[in-house]
Amino acid sequence: MAKLTRRGFIGTAAAAGALRGAGVAVGKPPMRRILTLVYDKSLGMMRAVERVVPR
Repeated sequence: MAKLTRRGFIGTAAAAGALRGAGVAVGKPPMRRILTLVYDKSLGMMRAVERVVPR
């Protein structure tokens, strides 16, 4: 597995955010996204965990 640097992590997170923002559809119920940063011991770095819950 390739090492993910801090810069690479920020780039990946920005790309995922852009894809998520582009997927807005009309007529869907409003949802709230909760983003949590957790430390993953197996990766040895922080990892973003996203949950989608109804408002």
